[in-house]
Amino acid sequence: FRNVTVGRHTVTVSKPGYQSRQEQVTVGENQTATVSGELVAQAVQQQAAPVAVSTTGNTINGHEYVDLGLSVKWAACNVGASSIEDSGNYYAWGETATKAEYTRANSKTYGKDIDDISGNPQYDAARANWGGTWRLPTKAEFDELVNKCKWEWTTQGGKKGYRVIGPSGNSIFLPAAGWRSGSSLYDADTRGYYWSSTPYGSTDAVFDLLFFSGYRSTYWIRRFSGFPVRPVSE
Repeated sequence: FRNVTVGRHTVTVSKPGYQSRQEQVTVGENQTATVSGELVAQAVQQQAAPVAVSTTGNTINGHEYVDLGLSVKWAACNVGASSIEDSGNYYAWGETATKAEYTRANSKTYGKDIDDISGNPQYDAARANWGGTWRLPTKAEFDELVNKCKWEWTTQGGKKGYRVIGPSGNSIFLPAAGWRSGSSLYDADTRGYYWSSTPYGSTDAVFDLLFFSGYRSTYWIRRFSGFPVRPVSE
């Protein structure tokens, strides 16, 4: 990992079929830190049958939503997706169009002091592409999704991801769509990364939702990578 901030970090290493491993590492100024170790294989488990998620037929500006019983309504699919399990489009944070490469050099927001962008059509891919009251979730809304819902790692339409069941009993499916860097796609079908609207610091990092089998949390990451977008609305 390049351009890591000075200080203590938790490094998680994971691979399908193996138990995830976490290590603490301290990075000094202008120094390289190394983490090493072996992953332990998991016991073979029978693959779970696909589980259908809730569909309501209710829409906002032509896009279906699911009421999970939380403070906001969650879209049934990602921006640009043709189905609930489709990854949809990938966007750099604060950008409203896709592109062939995702780099720091071509980021339109890296290094700029920008406040929370939720609902701002200049920066918010959900509002710009879906209109109406759709917008990017805030960090607090992702934290609510993580902490107040039941998460089940499953396969939907041939795609791996989490079925997220809200207090209402309704559910959405978040595909493990991976992320884009440069012109390549990484971690598809093993990890999910979704932008929040909330900056971390002032100019270079943003909070996102990160998940893989057995793990889900909000974290921070540099804003020039390409992530999917899952909109919310009041």
